[in-house]
Amino acid sequence: MVCDLVSLGRANLDLYSQDIGANFEDSTGFDAMVGGSPTNIAIGVSRLGLRSTLLSAVGTDRTGDFVLRYLIDEGVDVSHVRRIDGRLTSLALLGVKPPSDFPLSFYREDPADIHLTVDDVAAFPFDQARALQVSGTALSRGACAAAATHALEQASAARTPTYVDLDLRPTEWSAPAAFGDAITAAVPHVDVLIGTEEEFFAALLQPGDQPLSHEPVPRDRRSELEAEIRRLLDVGLDAVVLKRGPRGATVITAEAEHEIPGFDVEVVNTVGAGDAFAAGLIRSRIEGLSWFESARFANACGAIVVTRHGCSSAMPTMADVESFLEERSA
Repeated sequence: MVCDLVSLGRANLDLYSQDIGANFEDSTGFDAMVGGSPTNIAIGVSRLGLRSTLLSAVGTDRTGDFVLRYLIDEGVDVSHVRRIDGRLTSLALLGVKPPSDFPLSFYREDPADIHLTVDDVAAFPFDQARALQVSGTALSRGACAAAATHALEQASAARTPTYVDLDLRPTEWSAPAAFGDAITAAVPHVDVLIGTEEEFFAALLQPGDQPLSHEPVPRDRRSELEAEIRRLLDVGLDAVVLKRGPRGATVITAEAEHEIPGFDVEVVNTVGAGDAFAAGLIRSRIEGLSWFESARFANACGAIVVTRHGCSSAMPTMADVESFLEERSA
């Protein structure tokens, strides 16, 4: 067995403002860590005690050096992270104004990770992994879009469970319809689709004349969205997992719909909570837990992260989650 989880998509340096509550322009210092949804998930799974591998690319710049060293220190296998001359490793900057203002700026003009190729992916033994997770953003542009599709096809053919986290980043897509088209095309090779209600709306019902966004789903279109999600199950998905933040999560399968309540915690930073949720969910499914148990564990992971400063640095360990759930049960 090469690994428990292989995670495919972007990897970047994250700079988080140290001045919690201050306007971004008033920041006096930043904490450096590694980010990018699939990278966070790989780190999250590693901290939960499983073996994770990242399939990505970084530049030969000092930022790439930082990213690789950070991942190695976190126990993530980087042997399939390619270094590309002439491309920069991507960067993200974040302001922290709890409970709901977290301005995020991406520096991703032609970043190294979108140059991951089909050849890079073809070298990976998916039949020796217990799960593949692909970021929706990996399907958006560059050679990486074809590489991500190829990885899903290869893993599906090897009967390795496949997960796609929608991970909507509007600036990564050339047109509003492109997001939905890419996700729809990937669905035949996906077992579990994870995202927020807003992300599913953007993927399935996005009006072509409106920009992609994380705006709330119009009330008069909720039933239409539910029907579209059910349709995904009819064409082969095993499950759709809706992340609902403090309200918990909904897991929809062909047989049942599970509502798993969230946890009431004090919010410091919500960025990264969804990645912690995905890491907890995938870890639990790999370990054979039921959908309800997996989503409850995932909710706990997300709840822990929102109480901490940072993203990948805030990912919980097994001891953290067990302690949290024990306290809540008591």
